[in-house]
Amino acid sequence: MADAEIHFYFDPVCPFAWITSKWVRTVQVQRDYRVDWRFISLRLLNSHLDYDTHFAPGYDGVHTAGLRLLRVAARTRAEHGRDAVGRLYEALGTQIFDAKAGDAPEGEARGTRDFVEPVLTGLGLPATLADALDDSSLDPEIQAETDEALSLTGKDVGTPILHFQPPAGVAFFGPVISRVPDEQQAAELWDHVIALARFPGFAELKRSLREQPQLRALGHED
Repeated sequence: MADAEIHFYFDPVCPFAWITSKWVRTVQVQRDYRVDWRFISLRLLNSHLDYDTHFAPGYDGVHTAGLRLLRVAARTRAEHGRDAVGRLYEALGTQIFDAKAGDAPEGEARGTRDFVEPVLTGLGLPATLADALDDSSLDPEIQAETDEALSLTGKDVGTPILHFQPPAGVAFFGPVISRVPDEQQAAELWDHVIALARFPGFAELKRSLREQPQLRALGHED
């Protein structure tokens, strides 16, 4: 997808990447952008860390599930094209984050055949793509794309990473947002983020106080 205006690097289990992706999809429609959905694995990104000391309980299982889902996405891209990755990510995220609290899969369950196969068949894709869940031969491809994303921003970041107007355009981590903007806010926020990122002297804008992600799976209603 050489003519894509946005490269969006995602891990399918990251709630903030999911919220940002929904915002980007709104902007995509408004501005007629093409988005190439690419991979960044939180599990591979943190492979050098001891999960027991650096993360809350359960993060290892969640991040491993994300890697397993990215393997399926990589196999889907190879066999059904790059556009299919965007449809798969949207379907996975809808089931993980937009289902009602209690109905959404949690932790390691997100990386199982029982979860993935119905998502694939619902998209008209072969359920056999779920075989990739256990195919670690796909990990070098995912690692390479993770490294590609980090080469654009530096290493002290997470997901998502956006690259606007590649290869020469601006790239940045985030923005980390906790709720999806409405249609009017979406375009306004996009213009402000891009303007800020394009300023050559911009380094960082951050605050640690923020609300919980506004997701149905976490008990927030629309």
